[in-house]
Amino acid sequence: MIPPAAAPAFLAEAGWGDAAVVPLAGDASFRRYFRVVDAGRRAVLMDAPPPHEDPRPFIAIAEHLNADGFAAPRILARDLEQGLVLIEDFGDLRIKEHLEADPSDELAVYGRAVSLLADLHRLPAADLPPYDRAVYQRETGLLTEWFCPAAGLDVDEAAYVRAWDAVLPVVEASASPAVTVLRDYHAENIMLVDRAASHGLGLLDFQDALAGHPAYDLVSLLQDARRDVPEEVEAAMLAHYKALASPPDDFDAAYAVLGAQRNAKIIGIFTRLWKRDGKPRYLSYLPRMWGLLERDLAHPALAPVADWFAANIPAEKRRDALAEFAPA
Repeated sequence: MIPPAAAPAFLAEAGWGDAAVVPLAGDASFRRYFRVVDAGRRAVLMDAPPPHEDPRPFIAIAEHLNADGFAAPRILARDLEQGLVLIEDFGDLRIKEHLEADPSDELAVYGRAVSLLADLHRLPAADLPPYDRAVYQRETGLLTEWFCPAAGLDVDEAAYVRAWDAVLPVVEASASPAVTVLRDYHAENIMLVDRAASHGLGLLDFQDALAGHPAYDLVSLLQDARRDVPEEVEAAMLAHYKALASPPDDFDAAYAVLGAQRNAKIIGIFTRLWKRDGKPRYLSYLPRMWGLLERDLAHPALAPVADWFAANIPAEKRRDALAEFAPA
């Protein structure tokens, strides 16, 4: 977490030449973040190094969200050639840490996060690529590409693709209109901020946004890869969303399909982070992800995919793989 060589000149040009730069965080991508402190003001330096990262989608979506009244970090300076962006500092209080300190606030905070989504979904989708069949299939394929080889499993990949082709029309033919899908909306990417708009919640990590089904970000929030959300909280928040948004009758089926799709994708991503990127800490999340996936597969709309898992990665093989993956 050493600041990039271009950072001093960039910060000086932006008027922050005397600021201290301290490590803030890295994430599952190549992006890194540093806090920039200069007397009484603070900002965050995003290092999104090309060619691995492109900060332009983040900037575009941040500006779009702010224009619509949501709290995304304001862009203070940018150098696209170097992949450096200076953004507003939302502080350190994420939903995750807030609820660790005050679990009694869970329903209230999740209620605010769901209300924010309902507000977002009332607006036309941003000018974004569609979350379509090709993207869904590419993402679900991460499970067979990474988890299965790591677990020593020889599976029928062609049948896996066919199974998803059989269930994805539930989402594609939905009566729900396309909305801006942030794609990584969960307790570690939502900040508590002192801003009246946007339910006092600040948004992060939305650079991969697409135009797609409104259930996706609800799944991301309520079937959190990194935090246990009790099933009764998930049910209460789904009811809260329905009261606000009045989605069509096909919403529950789409929620289950997108839950299974997202959870299969994340199992593949977390395995890849271990095998390719040397980040074994993500293995600790896999038992939660399999539990969430199994819950989604119980929905009748997922029958073809559930049958594939039963034939190719039955429960005992999942357990054996997770036991083998577990850190010593």
